Amino acid sequence: MLNDKRIRVIIGHYGSGKTEFAINYAMKLTKMGKKVALADLDIVNPYFRSREKQEMLESLGITVISSQIKNSLGSDLPAVASSILMPLQDKSFEVILDVGGDAIGARTLGRYHTYFKKDDYDMFAVINANRPQTSEINGAMNHVRTIEAVARAKVTGLINNTHLLRETTIEDVLRGQNLVKEVSRESNIPIKYISTLEEIARGLPEKMEGTIFPIKMYMRKDWM
Repeated sequence: MLNDKRIRVIIGHYGSGKTEFAINYAMKLTKMGKKVALADLDIVNPYFRSREKQEMLESLGITVISSQIKNSLGSDLPAVASSILMPLQDKSFEVILDVGGDAIGARTLGRYHTYFKKDDYDMFAVINANRPQTSEINGAMNHVRTIEAVARAKVTGLINNTHLLRETTIEDVLRGQNLVKEVSRESNIPIKYISTLEEIARGLPEKMEGTIFPIKMYMRKDWM
């Protein structure tokens, strides 16, 4: 599991759950004994960004990179720290890039595209069928293609992360899986993961297209 390329770019519309996935992914890599850097490149949405969990992640040994502006939590200023180049260049790091939710947010990837070598990166598109922008195949395909155009890199895998937060059901995930399978067939991009809450993951069919990826919710408080 998690035998992906060294640099993992995680994209997805606001509300798709991409940051929750990115944080869980970083923590799983750390438990495997990997040296991990998580870069928060979300310059569009000032809420629910991975930098909000910097203290927790760093306590686990994860290097967190976000804004070059100190005390920038909640800021929507598009200022990415230059220190992001360190893990991109240092191949001892496993790198996760948590990228802003739309084509505008993904523009920041353009400056780093020279590091996205075929054998050294994966770019995963997180799709939540409950989000208006990706609730049907045309919207989901447009999301993938516009991201690829501005990032100057190809999406290499799809993630079904269809959810309704803590109200998510097995039926939600299976419905999302049907949409992501359509996108996979249309785009010829494989389904990499089915990301869902641990209790839901236990009830999913064993043989699904993609690897079941159980997650915990870190970005939202219990009352949210």
